[in-house]
Amino acid sequence: MILTLTVIVLGAIAIISALLLYVVSKKFEVQEDPRIGAVAEVLPQANCGGCGYPGCGGFASACAGAESLDGLFCPVGGAPVMSKVAEILGMASAASDPLVAVVRCNGTCEARPKVNEYQGARSCKIASVLYAGETGCSFGCLGLGDCADSCGFDALHMDATTGLPVVDQDKCTSCGACVKACPKTIIELRKKGPKNRRVFVSCVNKDKGGVAMKACKNACIGCGKCAKECPFGAITVENNLAYIDHTKCRLCRKCVAVCPTHAIHEENFPPRKPEAPKEEVAAKPAAPKTEQAAEAPTSEAPKVVAQPTAPQSEAPRANA
Repeated sequence: MILTLTVIVLGAIAIISALLLYVVSKKFEVQEDPRIGAVAEVLPQANCGGCGYPGCGGFASACAGAESLDGLFCPVGGAPVMSKVAEILGMASAASDPLVAVVRCNGTCEARPKVNEYQGARSCKIASVLYAGETGCSFGCLGLGDCADSCGFDALHMDATTGLPVVDQDKCTSCGACVKACPKTIIELRKKGPKNRRVFVSCVNKDKGGVAMKACKNACIGCGKCAKECPFGAITVENNLAYIDHTKCRLCRKCVAVCPTHAIHEENFPPRKPEAPKEEVAAKPAAPKTEQAAEAPTSEAPKVVAQPTAPQSEAPRANA
């Protein structure tokens, strides 16, 4: 009898608790916008955080709750995915230029020789806390590969010859993971440009010219020649370092030609035509004039000047 009563009481408590939980869940239920799920379905689900939100779910919620898509962009999906998102939400997708990661350091092993050897943990983040690096440049790449390890798309690899990271522009999704992973901030997201053509200063050394050149032969010395040459005002020189604003650059490449240390790089451009030596250029137009001057006397017939003859009436009289 007691056992039966206990079972009945416990059953009643369970039923009442279930009813209470149901009522509370319905009363405090949070209605989710069904568009969030629809947007999340068209996203690549890379969850890279390149959009600035915690995963694709957070980005989908931000898109559904926004009045416009200005400032919202999925770097992995790009324009095609944003067009689908805009269609679902009934908004206009904002045009955005595709970006790509760029390594702003050209301190190869030849140009930037080692002055010591690091034997600690193979991590750029740890090494940057301990000391300046294995070379005389305290601004350049440490070469331990944190950027390559952070890339979830296999778009970054360390070059064993140069000791620098190399970006595969076809695989790069501009998620920004490598930018966050680099403690030296030498990796930057820049516009891919038409036909993947880009011009940028591959150096972040802010030391004065002589000190920078001593540490790395490829360093920018802040001479300002590039800024003077740029007709679009895209180049600024600050703290002994030149920087090219990719939103203003028109890819004329005039700055590349005047850089004395070749710190400005041009990517994916056709090779320049070799210029003829100045001596040959100056000699070619002078040659025809010399030939004409030499041939002038022989080409014209000598002029014969007729001597005037005295009139017959005025002829001298003989035996007058």
